Amino acid sequence: MSSDPWGRVDETGTVYVRTAEGEKVVGSWQAGTPEEALAYFERKYEGLVVEIGLLEKRVKTTDLSAKDAQTAIEHIRQQVDEHHAVGDLAALAARLDKLAESVESRREERKAQKAKQADEARSAKEALVAEAEELAQSEQWRAAGERLRSLVDTWKGLPRLDRKSDDELWHRFSHARSAFSKRRKAHFAQLDAQREDARKVKERLVAEAEALQNSTDWGATAARYRELMADWKAAGRAQREHEDDLWNRFRGAQDVFFAARSEVFAERDAEQTENLKLKEELAAEAEKLLPVTDLKAARAAFRAVNERWEAIGHVPRDARPKVEGRMHAVERAIQEAEEAEWRRTNPEARARAAGLTGQLQDAVDKLRRQIDAARAAGNDAKADKLTKELEGRQALLDQALKGLQEFGG
Repeated sequence: MSSDPWGRVDETGTVYVRTAEGEKVVGSWQAGTPEEALAYFERKYEGLVVEIGLLEKRVKTTDLSAKDAQTAIEHIRQQVDEHHAVGDLAALAARLDKLAESVESRREERKAQKAKQADEARSAKEALVAEAEELAQSEQWRAAGERLRSLVDTWKGLPRLDRKSDDELWHRFSHARSAFSKRRKAHFAQLDAQREDARKVKERLVAEAEALQNSTDWGATAARYRELMADWKAAGRAQREHEDDLWNRFRGAQDVFFAARSEVFAERDAEQTENLKLKEELAAEAEKLLPVTDLKAARAAFRAVNERWEAIGHVPRDARPKVEGRMHAVERAIQEAEEAEWRRTNPEARARAAGLTGQLQDAVDKLRRQIDAARAAGNDAKADKLTKELEGRQALLDQALKGLQEFGG
């Protein structure tokens, strides 16, 4: 018979291991000496020690899942419980218990971390939805459209929530984007419709102008052309791709008529030359109104110059485009200044911008008070959540303030 502190072999070759509950049969050995039997089962014990050590290292240094770690622990524990090794089995069991506790602790930590990440993702998505729903009512078509596209990219970078919550938030987010797109589409469709109406009106004016271009009823036809020009200006702009072509045809028809009239009134060439000189002087006088610094004064002065211009009469045909182009350039500059002034002082647009700015400022102030209250109450988590929401509202407020500045206040 042979033995060591943890096991022995009896005269029949049966191998035992000593435990706190008494001796347990390990196995039978008939192939060699008792010492060889003990050495064999001690090596099996050492193998379990190595296996546990490796598992401990994996749990500590890798992202081994709790489920896989628990499976590996139970596999080794089964070998320890079956007593097929000679050594301090109780120590191995204790190491397995400690390892199992570590795995469970890490599982709980990961669970808590996952829950925290889910809460953060939910808060972030709720903030995106809130901002998208506000943007859905915006009339800043370009800026709001770009911001909504940015929000989509942000959404894609956030982790998914549970299906029900994620679907509900996405539905609201998508609905807000669709509502904005629908409003923007309707807005531009209305503009397109207005431009299409202008195109149809101008095509009719062009047709009449071309029909009159060979008339020899000089006075009546010239008067009608003036009426057609007034109708042209009142019609508004057509689509860009049609406007220049229609204008060239309209103006070309007038040119044909007035050129023919000029030939008939060849004796007036001297008068027209003098007219050209006068109109060049008026064009120079009008050009001095630029750049426009006092719109009201510039408008009145140009009107006075234009009245004198209209009273002068025709100039030689070849000189007309240049001198009229100079007056047209001044008129266009004043019109652009008028449009800019109208946009700046439009009370309805100013009221909308001011109202939105006031609402956003109230929301920002309220959030700041809530953050201060949460900090004072020691609720940092709530304060952090509100701070993230504040950042989004502040960005909208900054944008609204910038828009309000465009209206001069």
